[in-house]
Amino acid sequence: MSRPSISFEFFPPKSLEASFRLWDTMRVLAPLGPDFVSVTYGAGGTTRDLTHEAVETIRKSWGVRVAAHLTCVDASREETLAVAGRYRAAGVTDIVALRGDPPGGTAGFTAHPDGFASSVELVEALASQGFATHVGAYPDPHPDATGPGADIDWLKRKVEAGAASAITQFFFEADTFFRFRDACVAAGIEVPIIPGILPIQSWAGVRGFAERCGARVPEKLARDFETAVRDGREALFAIAHATALCDRLIEGGAPHLHFYTLNRPEMTRDVVRALGLAAEARLEDVA
Repeated sequence: MSRPSISFEFFPPKSLEASFRLWDTMRVLAPLGPDFVSVTYGAGGTTRDLTHEAVETIRKSWGVRVAAHLTCVDASREETLAVAGRYRAAGVTDIVALRGDPPGGTAGFTAHPDGFASSVELVEALASQGFATHVGAYPDPHPDATGPGADIDWLKRKVEAGAASAITQFFFEADTFFRFRDACVAAGIEVPIIPGILPIQSWAGVRGFAERCGARVPEKLARDFETAVRDGREALFAIAHATALCDRLIEGGAPHLHFYTLNRPEMTRDVVRALGLAAEARLEDVA
């Protein structure tokens, strides 16, 4: 069985302290040999310039392939494509194209009058300009999904518009991913479906986020985490859970694992090493 490749997601720093944290995160994770890293785009495009700066700095300083996030929110087509043009000028060829979250306090997504009405339109425009375009996918129903199968229908439309791969929202059980992947194959979706992995730094925080984004929380896992928190071994249990989840995904044929790091690298590093996926582990195998 071949080892899957790996990638890491970061968010752009909003302060000097956060910049040092991102730098430290890259220092810890870059030696593990990621296929690429991605940098997120804040709700409403609020981190547009910060995202660009982080993408350019990572690419220049670490020589790592970077996929920049880009959304449809609160910008005209001209403005959005101008951002893409800046990425191209910086040597970035991969973009994670998303509809995007509305600014805080706004109820639901509303397209800009002169902007892209959906991620499908954004993907089509970026793909036509030669970008390798990656999109989001939802193993559990997206909160805005109109009914069963809607998320797969949307993903198929994005693939038909030119998406090269899909990165999933996080989930807690491997079977959730496998059911979604099999449904995608049945629907004729042929691009790689990459599982998104969230090492759980804080169970309380992740559970709240899961409720907001529609990720199903298994009752047994909730009980186990609550026990681990009470016993003071939350971090150990989180590493064990993420490692076991990834191991099952690898056994099930996942060719790539994408880690949501939250700019806190230690747990992701420990999981990658436990799985034997680090570039440094591969070097040891050859030696």
